[in-house]
Amino acid sequence: MQYAELFCQSNFSFLQGASHPQELIQTAHQLGYKALAITDECSLSGIVRAYKALEKLKAEGGDLKLICGSFFRLQEGGQLTLLAPDKTAYSELCQLISSSRLRAEKGRYQTHLKDLLAICKNTIAIWLPQRSTQEIPPALKKHFGKRLYIAISNHLLPQQNQRCAELVAFAKREDLPLVATNAVLMHCRSRKPLQDVLNANYHNCTLEQLGYRIEQNAERYLRSLEEIKALYPAQAIKNTLAIAERCHFSLDELRYQYPSEVLPTGKQAGTYLRELVETGRKARWPQGPEPHIDAQIEKELALIAELQYEHYFLTIHDIVRYARSQHILYQGRGSAANSVVCYCLFITEIDPHKISLLFERFISRERNEPPDIDVDFEHERREEIIQYIYRKYGRHRAGLAATKITYRFKSALRDIGKALGLSAATIEQLIAERAWWDKFEDFPQQMQKAGIDPHSTAGRTLPLLLQQLLGFPRHLSQHVGGFVITEQPLHTLVPVENAAMEDRTIVQWDKEDIEDLKLMKVDILALGMLTALRKSLDYIALYGPRLRLQDIPPEDKATYDMICRADTVGVFQIESRAQMSMLPRLRPSNFYELTIEVAIVRPGPIQGGMVHPYLKRKQGLEPVTYPHEKLRPVLERTLGVPIFQEQVIQLSMIAAGFSGGEADELRRAMASWSRSGNLNKFKGRLIRGMLANGYKATFAEQLFNQMKGFGAYGFPESHSASFALLAYFSAWIKRHHPAAFYCGLLNSQPMGFYAPAQLIYDAQRHNVKILPIDALYSHWHHKLELATPSLNQHKSQPEPPKLRLGMRLIKGVNEQSAIDLLPTF
Repeated sequence: MQYAELFCQSNFSFLQGASHPQELIQTAHQLGYKALAITDECSLSGIVRAYKALEKLKAEGGDLKLICGSFFRLQEGGQLTLLAPDKTAYSELCQLISSSRLRAEKGRYQTHLKDLLAICKNTIAIWLPQRSTQEIPPALKKHFGKRLYIAISNHLLPQQNQRCAELVAFAKREDLPLVATNAVLMHCRSRKPLQDVLNANYHNCTLEQLGYRIEQNAERYLRSLEEIKALYPAQAIKNTLAIAERCHFSLDELRYQYPSEVLPTGKQAGTYLRELVETGRKARWPQGPEPHIDAQIEKELALIAELQYEHYFLTIHDIVRYARSQHILYQGRGSAANSVVCYCLFITEIDPHKISLLFERFISRERNEPPDIDVDFEHERREEIIQYIYRKYGRHRAGLAATKITYRFKSALRDIGKALGLSAATIEQLIAERAWWDKFEDFPQQMQKAGIDPHSTAGRTLPLLLQQLLGFPRHLSQHVGGFVITEQPLHTLVPVENAAMEDRTIVQWDKEDIEDLKLMKVDILALGMLTALRKSLDYIALYGPRLRLQDIPPEDKATYDMICRADTVGVFQIESRAQMSMLPRLRPSNFYELTIEVAIVRPGPIQGGMVHPYLKRKQGLEPVTYPHEKLRPVLERTLGVPIFQEQVIQLSMIAAGFSGGEADELRRAMASWSRSGNLNKFKGRLIRGMLANGYKATFAEQLFNQMKGFGAYGFPESHSASFALLAYFSAWIKRHHPAAFYCGLLNSQPMGFYAPAQLIYDAQRHNVKILPIDALYSHWHHKLELATPSLNQHKSQPEPPKLRLGMRLIKGVNEQSAIDLLPTF
């Protein structure tokens, strides 16, 4: 007995499916299914999760075919499932989903019969009769021909046998084959209560109000083969296998094509990239770099060429070149700072001499996935960059990645409580009773305090439903700035839909999905401090030289003295109370120590117990030691204490014998900052490996605790270096041009830790003359007023500029009304 389930909705059919894609894959395999189709409603959002689960299953010796499909409700009435037998049909499916979603508001879709006739030339269709005699549109039957089937389902409802008999007769009259399907919504029947709750939220009502819309029983699950055999005609079961046999498309067939616009006519990508790098190398090191830098450039270019990533670097280079042409400040950060090529392309400003390069964290031959470059732009001008991308590539070829919003405690409790009929006041009281660090075992007592009897129906079901719903996807949202740019139209690769923001479209896959399929993503992010810095530089130019960020003198002693005094209100990354308490103790006196400062005052290093050992060693209160001499090269710059993510990765390889692939899995787990549970699977492997290599168990436990700290919130060295550079730039401007610094900061609000009143007070502490709001002199923005030189004033000691407050400080006044208040004479 063999069977393939061809209509199965995961929890990415939002508020309908009650199981994760991976649960469905695992259960179908355990039951001995030949194939499983994931057919979420007008969506491919869950297919990548299913694909990754299948890859893991196959690596463990399992065998199951995954079929890509989607379920649609037609505007003319009627329902059907479409399956993709090959790559062409998959592209058709993406195009149909895209056109259906783009013509409707976010979260909805409209599919018309004419769409099927125009787009679906290769897909297989399964008509899902809502009643046994529902007529199939003649055009649909003619168009699909032998690619059209009629579904038969048996959910053991009243008069089900009669209905099935009528369906058999109906299929015979229509001369169409029947195909068995259980119309699956969950992997096991115990998920029925959760499916009811989801259904109630889908219809925006309580369980009591669902009425006929509730599933009448728990039969829409992955049944055993014996049950399938007993319930469905033998030919209908055989037809599932015939369809599965025709479906040979797999997501690993998708091939990303880089956009070609970044190449000048007649140029090869590798040649052009080398030319740009050579030009940048001469600009960065006019006298020539040290030999090891040249060697590193060649190593990087060779690996980039081998993995064919040239177009990726050229695409990023094109974007940042446009930003420079428009005088928009930006900063490449994250793992890109590990690359000398990125430095030569002016993607990042991190001098490779200043940090320990770990290029393998950025690009790895073993990992073989596109690099991930994050570029921050001025938050007030990022839209210009986004519109440039849309203009250059078109909206049909450039779209933002999705973010899958998942249920967390509060949202899960609200939706479950609403479905169970609990009052809003009771739900909010229960939320107020619970702190984020509380254990789940405390939940019954907290329910009792909120007036819910733990032994009541609601009290018994609420904890179980909460545990099941946590982590479920709730809806798709827009990624903060991750762009997918393609050579061919996006809808041939992934479905596109409208975002909540006007003139924004998103693809249906999130960052993890895009990484898993090895597609290119460009992160166009926004940073308020870059806006403030650009404005401050403009203000300096009013009375002094026109400066660029790279013109700011490095390693300025007066700036570091100010930082060591914790005089850092308004300074990027080191302005919090926690940073201010650390600065006088750590006393950073150079860029690398500032990089450590940025990284160390975070939950990750604190939870991992790294802060105090480093402080003691920095202050000479404790000798610098190493667990093993082999680890000295990794830990020497941080005084024997692992502080950065890269160090922990290197330690796992050197001390525990992790392979490059295992170390990369570890990196991914640590990068999931708020989901450190994934790290637990590495504990045994790490400790066994370190013990086998002669390290003490206490050090192994300590290292794992540090990993968990990074899982909570830890920084890579390259990321810290990028932020430390901006911290230094902002500190230098504050120290040497305080009026311009505060004017730029105040005109970039809201941002940072401090309200405008606190920044103004701090400006006065730094001898900045503050001029009040005055209708005769003030504008909407704050501005600098320069003193008119007197005849007796010495030219080398001009009077510092004053800061005139703008009308943006007046509550209830917008920019237009402020302009109206200005005098007309």
